[in-house]
Amino acid sequence: METEVIRERLQEYIRFADDKKVAAIYTMVESEIQDELDLWEDQGFLNEMKSRAEDYESGKAEVLSFEEFKNRIRNR
Repeated sequence: METEVIRERLQEYIRFADDKKVAAIYTMVESEIQDELDLWEDQGFLNEMKSRAEDYESGKAEVLSFEEFKNRIRNR
């Protein structure tokens, strides 16, 4: 089964599941959800993203199109 189909089925299931089942599912993935949310409060991460954006905007960073990227990977 494709991931997109699985996502749709899970979303539909959660929408109508009873409270206990929703709480149990949340408990299984809670730490992963929290890790993702914490990333945007990590000052080191935010500083790195700002630095990379500045390098891109100033032309300092080497930037490849997706096609160039694919060609480099294929040629390795």
